[in-house]
Amino acid sequence: MSGFLDTSIVVRYLTGDPPQLAEQSAQIIDREQALKITDVVLVETAYVLTSVYGISREIVVDHLVTFLQKKNIIPFALKKSLVVQALLLCRPSGRVSFADAMVWAAARCAGSRIIFSLDERFPSDSIEIRQS
Repeated sequence: MSGFLDTSIVVRYLTGDPPQLAEQSAQIIDREQALKITDVVLVETAYVLTSVYGISREIVVDHLVTFLQKKNIIPFALKKSLVVQALLLCRPSGRVSFADAMVWAAARCAGSRIIFSLDERFPSDSIEIRQS
């Protein structure tokens, strides 16, 4: 039986804070059971880690990529390799938001090469950005 992870579990697992909730989260995540994670949870986790905990986006990306490489963690409705690639687009700078990266991954998973956006910072790797 698989289940879905909430942001609170992922944040506690990655930060170890507070210890008792981190341990509870580890007991859930470190099992062999398949666990699904949505793009929303990934974006919320990145936001909490950067905004609340003050962790640099490079470190956040590295931790999320390592987390996604666990065999039992399965991105919901997205290919794991494309989610990892999308997160890596966020690493070099603040130019690409975590939310835009997940839209990029969704478009790539759906086989679309076109995204309509007015955001000049939208990641254009392997995608055509159109404004009209």
